Amino acid sequence: MNFDDAFERLLGHEGRYSFNPQDPGRETMWGVTAAVARAHGYAGPMRDMTLDQARAIYEPLYWQAVGADQLPDALRFDLFDGAVNSGPLQSIKWLQRALRVPDDGVIGAVTRKALDTTDPALVAARYNGYRLQFMSTLSTWPSFGRGWANRVAKNLIDL
Repeated sequence: MNFDDAFERLLGHEGRYSFNPQDPGRETMWGVTAAVARAHGYAGPMRDMTLDQARAIYEPLYWQAVGADQLPDALRFDLFDGAVNSGPLQSIKWLQRALRVPDDGVIGAVTRKALDTTDPALVAARYNGYRLQFMSTLSTWPSFGRGWANRVAKNLIDL
């Protein structure tokens, strides 16, 4: 899976414009929060953000940040999707927990060795378990938990 394929798949989770006062991200377009958009140079109304503008934010901020191109194919989308929801650092920590290595949030030599010697499908299943476990502890779980659980379930189904 490359970035373009992952981005298209991600849009199935993220959708178009949303403004939900219960969502910490509040106003979003294509899943990009207004705060993230502004921090990356977008100054227009969120409703007007184009798909290409969103793509230009997602690739460096989430895809490249987790080193998705260097991961086994079975893990690329999960780490990208996890980074979008909870940040690249947290996404990498879930990967490290799934690999049973220290979770420092850096994909270094120890993590790479574990990636080379562990079945990617097993890692993906564990990764999604750690992700779901983490999300269920968030204060926003009562409002968004069902959607998050369905998102993780879809990722598992599409392994």
